[in-house]
Parts: sequence; structure tokens; C-alpha cells
Amino acid sequence: MEKGKYYISTAIAYTSGKPHIGNTYEIVLADAIARYKRFKGYDVYFQTGTDEHGEKIQLKATESGLTPQEFVDNIAKEIKDIWDCMNTTYDRFVRTTDKDHEKKVQHIFKKLYDQGDIYLGKYEGLYCIPCESFFTETQLVDGKCPDCGREVSKKSEEAYFFRLSKYQDRLMKYIEEHPEFIQPESRKNEMINNFLKPGLQDLCVSRTSFSWGIPVDFDPKHVVYVWLDALTNYITNIGYDVDHQTDEFKKYWPADLHLIGKDIIRFHTIYWPIILMALDLPLPKQVFGHPWLLFGNDKMSKSKGNIIYADDLVKEFGVDAVRYYLLHEIPFANDGTITRELLIERINSDLANVLGNLVNRTISMVNKYFDGTVYNKGVETDFDQDLIEKIENLGERVDEKMDKLEIGAALDVIFDLLRRSNKYIDETTPWILAKDENEQEKLQTVLYNLLEAIRVSAIYLKSFLPDTADNIMNQINTTDETPTFNSTNTYKVNTPTPLFKRIEKEKDQQ
Repeated sequence: MEKGKYYISTAIAYTSGKPHIGNTYEIVLADAIARYKRFKGYDVYFQTGTDEHGEKIQLKATESGLTPQEFVDNIAKEIKDIWDCMNTTYDRFVRTTDKDHEKKVQHIFKKLYDQGDIYLGKYEGLYCIPCESFFTETQLVDGKCPDCGREVSKKSEEAYFFRLSKYQDRLMKYIEEHPEFIQPESRKNEMINNFLKPGLQDLCVSRTSFSWGIPVDFDPKHVVYVWLDALTNYITNIGYDVDHQTDEFKKYWPADLHLIGKDIIRFHTIYWPIILMALDLPLPKQVFGHPWLLFGNDKMSKSKGNIIYADDLVKEFGVDAVRYYLLHEIPFANDGTITRELLIERINSDLANVLGNLVNRTISMVNKYFDGTVYNKGVETDFDQDLIEKIENLGERVDEKMDKLEIGAALDVIFDLLRRSNKYIDETTPWILAKDENEQEKLQTVLYNLLEAIRVSAIYLKSFLPDTADNIMNQINTTDETPTFNSTNTYKVNTPTPLFKRIEKEKDQQ
């Protein structure tokens, strides 16, 4: 059943280097949400892409002996390849160097200038090149950038400014009237207390000290500074221009969910809503600042030598094992952690043992006891009702967690049913029933119930572990997509093959 549109976006990845596993977490999280919304009948539009301008990129390109365009072309391809390697189903991969985007950004800049929201001034401040941000003395931590801890330098240059202060009270009122707008709650409180209540300073939106950016067309020594260029990707790529909006834009805007890292929440919940207010456009329905994925207890960085890349993990463990770890192990509001040892532990305990073992045992017993074919004989055991109720309640329980963006908890609900199914095998003892000629119909019913639990679990797993879910449906040989217990199926199963192999730690460490 069609339920209307659902527009979800990730932040666009900065093309300064190859994305590590922490960056990759966001696209996998967005993909799981997008897949689930499609499954529930929504017309989903899922956008991701790359942020490609700025002083940092110009410097890196020079160091590499490349033009900035050559440099970003290489990195954008690398980012897109990793997103594809993670089996993500984005509808559009945008790039801020696309000519259409650049032209629309120039139009937006001019409109805001013409209506008095952008004015020419002079900027003097402390600037962090990697973060592309200015800071006051009081915002520094131990004299260094509060975001990344690197050195800052004094800069003074002519710049255009955007009147954030003009819209401050209107934004505060909006946030108070729309408690769901910024999630989780802790991020909302941080924005109100640290930025809105102390008062917003006008935002620098152009630069003259470097050239790798979109020129301000009426004052070409200036290039549009990052936020007006990067943030507007969410509207320019679905057909917004200042004097014309396409049917696609009218259909999908406002976005239902901007999924971003907690480190850029300020730009998406203060700068971006105010830009939209100035353009007289509706605000996105929700901005979710997800936590970070740490290596052990540290933030990943090249200088610490603790960076893990998704494509390396996929080559070794497979895409769904990596997807499972990312989706299951990162909590809703707290930072998660990844190490190779933890990943192997989770593959062995959940994927090989709970899921893989259940599917393998069940199909093997169907083949052994009934030559691969069973249907529901309706001969109940004392344990059937509890299992069937869990199958029938699965959808409601997963929906509840997904509606709150508690993706790990949604996976836990599915794995609760898988664990219950394993327990059901122990309770009903099919191997003992098989020895009694009078218990054959009961045995067939038990195996049927297990196949139904596996089938319904696979339907719900498809948003998270798509290849594994398809593999399960193929092994139990069904196309039935009914998302609850169906008492009228006939199963003719195939030969079982392991879904996930246990990884022996001793061998692995040699």
C-alpha cells in the first residue's frame, strides 16, 4: 500500500580523502532506514554524495600535483565505490562540482543578497583550515580548534555575511514548537544552550583567500563559502531554483530525515534552517545527529594510525557481516566502538550461531525426515503458541523501534525471534519425535513452524542484511512475502549452505 513520500539524506562526504568505517556507518544506517521505508510502502527518495570545494581541497590537490577537479574526481569515485561496496540503494549521488548545482547556488546567493540577508563586510578571526571554520578566542580549547584540536591561524579578509541573527528568535520558536525536529534530545539541548541562547553571530559565506569554490557571479573575486554551497545540495538536486521549482522538488521537499554526524549538527540545525527560512521554504521534518564509531576508545585519525576501511573489512568478512556490526553495535545516542576482535565475536555469536545455525539445522531436518517437503499438519505442541505469537508480533515490534530510529534495537527484536526459534528446537526435540511413527505429523508441524519463523525473520532482515535475507529465502525455497505467520504454505526446501562461517580466533591471529 502506497503511504506517500519519504525523503532521506546523508550528509555529503568531504572529498579530502578515502572515507573510513566511521564515515561509512552513516550511509549504511541511511540505507537500512530507506530500505525499511520502501518495504512499508513509502515512495522513498534517498540522496547522498560529495562536498567538493574549499581551501583544504585546494591545498591537498596542490600537494598531490593535481588540479582540484582531478583530485575531487578521484576521491568522489572512491567514496561512491565504497557506498556501492556496502550494497546501499541511494537514488542519487550528488556532487557539489556539478554545473547545475553551482549555477543554482549562485542564484540562491544573489537572491539572499538582493533581499538584504547577505551583506559585504570584513572578517577578522581565528581560522581552522581542516574544519573550514572561524572561531573566537573564547571558543578555542587550549588555544586550538575546539572541533579537531589542530592549530588555528589569524585571518583577515573581505567577506560576505549572512544575517543569522535576524532569524534567531524565529528558529528558537520553531524548535520549541517542533520537539521532534532535532534528535536525539541531547543534541537539541546542546544547540539551544550553546548557540541560540548566547546569541548567533552572522555567518561568513564567502572567501577571497582561495579560488576553489563557486564564484559569486556579481563579485567574482569571492567564492561561495562552504555552508551555502554544501547545505543547499539537499534542494538543488531535486529541482529547486530561486525562480523555478520542478515537480520532483514539490513532491519530495521538505526532507523527512537528514541523517548526519553529531559533529556537524550545528550547521544542519542552525545554519540550514535559517537559510531555508530566508528562502521561504519549509524546514526538514527531522535532523538526526548520529553518534560516532570509535576505534576502541579513540576517534579514528590518520595520525593515530587507527583507521579501518569498509572495503578491507568486506573483502575479509563479507558485506552483510560488516553491515550487521555497524547497524547493531552503534547505540541510538552514544558512541559505538569497533575492533577486529569485536567484529569476529559478533559474527560468531549472532550471525553464525544464532541465525546461521537455526537455518542450517531446520533445513537439514526437513531434508532428513521428510525428503525436503513439509506443510502445516496443525498438530500442536505445548510450545507452539508462544513461538507463533512472537512471529505475529514481530512486525509491530520492529516498526516501533524503526519509528524511533533505534536501528540496533530493531535488529535485536528480529534476533529475539531467532533465539526463541532455537529454543523451540530444544523444547520440541525433533530428533526424538522422528523416532516415533505416531509423532510424524507433530514433527512436521514443528518443522513447519520453524520455517515460518525463519521466513518472517528473513523478510524483516532484508532491510539490514539484504543478501543474507535473499539467501535464506532461496534456501527455504519460497517467494511468500507475507510478513506474518501463514498457516497454508507448502515448503520444498533446497540443500542448506552455511550463511556465515565461524571464524576461529586462534587461526585468525596466526
